[in-house]
Amino acid sequence: MRIIVDAFGGDHAPLEIIKGCAQAVAEYGVEILAVGNESVIREVAQKNQIPLDHISITNVEKVMPVEVDATEVVKSYDDSTLAVGLKMLANGEGDAYVSAGSTGAVTVGATLFVKRIKGIKRAALATVIPNANGCYMLVDIGANKECRPEMLMQFGVMGSIYMENIMKVQNPRVGVINIGTEDSKGLELQKLAGEQLANAPVNFVGNVEPRYLPKGCCDVAVCDGFTGNVVLKLTEGLGKWFADELKGIFMASGKSKLGYLMVKDGVTAFKNKMDYKEYGGAPLMGISKPVIKAHGSSDARAFKNAIRQAKEYTQRDVIGQISASLEKIKAGAERE
Repeated sequence: MRIIVDAFGGDHAPLEIIKGCAQAVAEYGVEILAVGNESVIREVAQKNQIPLDHISITNVEKVMPVEVDATEVVKSYDDSTLAVGLKMLANGEGDAYVSAGSTGAVTVGATLFVKRIKGIKRAALATVIPNANGCYMLVDIGANKECRPEMLMQFGVMGSIYMENIMKVQNPRVGVINIGTEDSKGLELQKLAGEQLANAPVNFVGNVEPRYLPKGCCDVAVCDGFTGNVVLKLTEGLGKWFADELKGIFMASGKSKLGYLMVKDGVTAFKNKMDYKEYGGAPLMGISKPVIKAHGSSDARAFKNAIRQAKEYTQRDVIGQISASLEKIKAGAERE
């Protein structure tokens, strides 16, 4: 399998990206098509003793800065590493694409270069977040600040297929994030989205309140991108604050440090469970070919796992299953 990689996307490119690619080659048996400045990549690899076996390089020297408006990916930066990699995917030169670059640029570029799945209204960014039951998917997390009800319905369908096939969750429960669980709660968007999801081929459990997401009230939490981004950042902030507070408690005295030694294994296991690096990245669902947006601060391990995610997304034909589900929904609507 050939995975196209934006070698200069992210805070720690190209070193951590190339390290992650080499690790993915060794562990997953993939072939990497790295897009970036070839001389810099080879220099970094030689200096850090990173093998480039099964990693080919497409020489592109232009890099799109994260602060540039996302739409410039099809204008002034259509010859950047980010854009060239997406064009390669569109042209069939690779099976999937991974970048830790600008979220907006990856979304715009994938939509315009690679195109959406037929019938999908908008592509959505999704991320997997740890909870009491293991994890849940939050979708959308920022690709679409404003949404229509049918978009949220499609997000639920795509999220359900992903969780069942990639995360191995049987019959995933899909819920709409709302201010209450009653059908009457929320704005028209939530009410109408709930009605559509109730008739979609998913295990719809109704409205869910954000406070119950960490307890495992659903496996796919659906919302507009503005709401999802707020939920995601609040979750990240609370997790960081909790970790800092816990560290402060254990480091407060000699007695507390001794206590830490007794619960160290449990604390470490909890920390690993909350580590985003294990989950890889956010799939851009709804695009006609596999696109994974890795975290901007990805280190080698996180990027390696993003490549694993791209491989599984491709192998399990998530896109084909999304298309089939859309056809089923369309056929049902026509019968009515």
